[in-house]
Amino acid sequence: MSMKIYTKTGDAGKTSLIGGTKVFKSNPRIEAYGTVDELNSYIGLVSDFSVDDHIKNILKEIQDRLFTIGSELACDPNKETKVSIPDLHESDVELLEKEMDKMDEELPVMKHFILPGGLPAVSFTHVARCVCRRAERCCVNLKEKEEKVDALVIKYLNRLSDYLFTLARYTGMKNNAPEITWKPRIK
Repeated sequence: MSMKIYTKTGDAGKTSLIGGTKVFKSNPRIEAYGTVDELNSYIGLVSDFSVDDHIKNILKEIQDRLFTIGSELACDPNKETKVSIPDLHESDVELLEKEMDKMDEELPVMKHFILPGGLPAVSFTHVARCVCRRAERCCVNLKEKEEKVDALVIKYLNRLSDYLFTLARYTGMKNNAPEITWKPRIK
């Protein structure tokens, strides 16, 4: 017999952090790892639109790192856990930087601000970028409240949003979708 997905323990608006502490579902820590989870879902969508196996592999790696970040954020920072939590490494940030550098070698120099769009794959990548920025802001908010957040988590999310911006441009270029330049209306 399989386990049921519903437990009914959250019906009163609370959930447990890893470590057992009960908090309201509106807690900034829950908001942070919930936003990381949302980002992970969008990364899956971006991957579904990609036809490039290398990019799909990188996106799968990113999804793994986002689960790592979510696990860390789900821990009660004031309790030791008996659960082994995976960790993030500086090399994870370096991978994103190397991938951006490779794409930048092929991309034209950006001379204007660009608008998201031109192709569903490009648009979804920009949506993922925006959700990534929100996840980063959630983590910074936790840090401002003197909650424990590894600085590498914030750095990774910051670099990931840059990666997603670059990937959106790269995807458009590879699919012959012209970038939509922003033409500000000036009176």
